[in-house]
Amino acid sequence: EAAELPERDSMEFDVVIVGAGPAGLSAAIRLKEIAAETGQELSVVVLEKGSEVGAHILSGAVIDPIALDTLVPDWRQDPDCPVKVAVTADHFLVLGPGGSVRLPNFAMPKLMNNHGNYIVSLGNVCRWLAAKAEALGVEIYPGFAASEVLYDDEGRVIGVATGDMGVGRDGQPKDSFTRGMALLGKYTLISEGVRGSLAKQLIAKFGLDKNCDVAKFGIGLKELWRIDPKKHKPGLVQHSFGWPLDMKTGGGSFLYHIEDDQVVVGFVVHLNYDNPHLSPFEEFQRFKTHPSIRGVFEGGKRLAYGARAITEGGYQSVPKLSFPGGALIGCSAGFVNVPRIKGSHNAMLSGMLAAEKLAAAIAAGRANDEPIEIEQAWRSSAIGTDLKKVRNVKPLWSKLGTILGVSLGGLDMWTNELFGFSVFGTLKHGKSDAKSLKPTAECKPIVYPKPDGKISFDRLSSVFLSNTNHEEDQPIHLKLADPALQKTSELGVYGGPSTRYCPAGVYEWMEKDGEDTFVINAQNCVHCKTCDIKDPNGNITWTTPEGSGGPNYPNM
Repeated sequence: EAAELPERDSMEFDVVIVGAGPAGLSAAIRLKEIAAETGQELSVVVLEKGSEVGAHILSGAVIDPIALDTLVPDWRQDPDCPVKVAVTADHFLVLGPGGSVRLPNFAMPKLMNNHGNYIVSLGNVCRWLAAKAEALGVEIYPGFAASEVLYDDEGRVIGVATGDMGVGRDGQPKDSFTRGMALLGKYTLISEGVRGSLAKQLIAKFGLDKNCDVAKFGIGLKELWRIDPKKHKPGLVQHSFGWPLDMKTGGGSFLYHIEDDQVVVGFVVHLNYDNPHLSPFEEFQRFKTHPSIRGVFEGGKRLAYGARAITEGGYQSVPKLSFPGGALIGCSAGFVNVPRIKGSHNAMLSGMLAAEKLAAAIAAGRANDEPIEIEQAWRSSAIGTDLKKVRNVKPLWSKLGTILGVSLGGLDMWTNELFGFSVFGTLKHGKSDAKSLKPTAECKPIVYPKPDGKISFDRLSSVFLSNTNHEEDQPIHLKLADPALQKTSELGVYGGPSTRYCPAGVYEWMEKDGEDTFVINAQNCVHCKTCDIKDPNGNITWTTPEGSGGPNYPNM
């Protein structure tokens, strides 16, 4: 069938970048800066599957300005820069069912201190960076999803192709059909964010993960609220762990007071949880009803909702970055510092590092070979230093539960800080998140309270606030490999966890003609990638839908 398709039009660039997040945009800006400094011409294109830059960006986010200081040294003087709200106070709470205890700041490892950091909308930071990149001559194409990696006869990456537009649900071209474009580059940078669909293929094809630990993930859910001005404390950063999660399930909350009487609130659940009855969305809604938390939201209005997976493997799980023809950067590689809940500074630094190495390679006349120097440089850079100190926090938490794990993780950060070593060496993560679920027969059901529509909500009204939109008549982008296995195992053994781990109500088990039928409501998908990570059989693969489909986050 493929033979009938018209040939793709192609465009050639020096560097092709997939994804206009912090990593991709930083790489693009740095490439153009180096070109200007050295008098070389460098053409750079950035593809973005969201309808605009920032549409698919969702993050806490408290950012450490270390990368921004290097990339845009005068950002503090730029009136358009959206990095404005400095952290003024830092609170850590441990929640029990009825009350809370605030941990003293002096006991927290210095790494956890947020002074000098800023609370931002990462989407708005990306919009601002994109304007900077375009002013330097970077071409940015929003609404175009890179759906395929292109290789030469020797198996080296030579670029990517965007998805065809105007294909019907049945896979046949509609009247509106347009063939995707081929974007060819001397080098290709993959900065698709967590669990990128092309990154996943490249990791498998080139065995980039053969010398690293298993990848680990969390799911982060987030809401933006406007609250009663009397309760607003600009610059307050508050984190919690404990209730509503039990003490063996990793995760916690964040609540940040930003400008204009707004707060962002979010909840993270580590995806190695074992009870298939658990619903991260419901845990988040329940969290907001805690007596120490709900007062913030009473009399307020919820403005936006979204969700995204988070990389949590850290130092020991980062795959090899370079491959023939390019490299992985940002969350496609997984540079999140789990205890600090920060990744954007490392994502930006990894983009800048890649840009410097690629500019030098191109200046030396190289193309489509392996830029191994990117892989060789990151561990000794600021990224490696940042991640190495905290490498045992996540495995300790996973193995020992919240109370003991977090305490030992804190101790480990102190010894790393004071003496530069860890008594634990480098711990392993154990199983993948997909393999961590137990059969329903071994687990207690969890009864979640009904949403009240004021502080806690249901999934569908939440997805509505994410402004998610997909062209309805297109092939389902969530590919189910084996429907029979989904029924016998996902439903039969694990009780249908997809209906609970998905934060957007994409998956349902429905009875049709007396048969249990797996329904995929693909148009609800917020592109979080949780299903691709957590399905116990790896039976669901997330692929790119038609460009510009997905959420349209205003300022997440």
